[in-house]
Amino acid sequence: MIIAAALLAWGASRSWRITAGAVLTLLAVGALGLWDDTLKTVAMIAVSTLLAVAIGVPVGVAMSRSNRLQSVLTPLLDVMQTLPSFVYLIPVVMLLGIGRVPGLLAVVVYALPPMIRLSNLGLREVDRDLLEVADAFGATPRQRLLGVQLPLALPTLMAGVNQTIMMALAMVVIASMIGVQGLGQPVLKAISNQYFALGLFNGLAIVGIAIVFDRISQAWGWRLQRHRRPADG
Repeated sequence: MIIAAALLAWGASRSWRITAGAVLTLLAVGALGLWDDTLKTVAMIAVSTLLAVAIGVPVGVAMSRSNRLQSVLTPLLDVMQTLPSFVYLIPVVMLLGIGRVPGLLAVVVYALPPMIRLSNLGLREVDRDLLEVADAFGATPRQRLLGVQLPLALPTLMAGVNQTIMMALAMVVIASMIGVQGLGQPVLKAISNQYFALGLFNGLAIVGIAIVFDRISQAWGWRLQRHRRPADG
């Protein structure tokens, strides 16, 4: 896992500093005896992020094509982003009880708004002249979307992925209240029993994982932006 994380960090950033930081962070997590809980948290974040991207990008595409749909969904997204995170647990627990699956559903719903918003924004920011050129060459709507719009919107989409990961990580900790395993449960136990060291170490592990995810996803976005600039020029 550490080798895979190092390769991912190097592939995204081409920076020894970011790669070494990711490796040292994971080694520190293992040295503190938090490896199993960290892997559970990382697995939950990965699955919830993939689901949020799979749902959010198509909805963002639909919003970018319809001003009416955007006017309908924007207030809903505003409400979703202003609701306290604990509120998301109430309907999930009422409908599905406690456990891993209800927790995953709550995390996906909580992390979904930024992916939808930034997908819509990125597609709307694509230069109209380029879309007209694609139409002039006889591109179908699907070809225009896959060959022109999505590639040019990738930096903004990666910013959405970054925000989705951060929100998923925050919600995974809170979802430990309904039985989601990972680093959140020791933190909850530390709060209940006033175990300062336990809460501090698990909190530092959460911060470390958040920094690793943030740096890697941001590095991918910067690389995509650098590849895009020559084409724009």
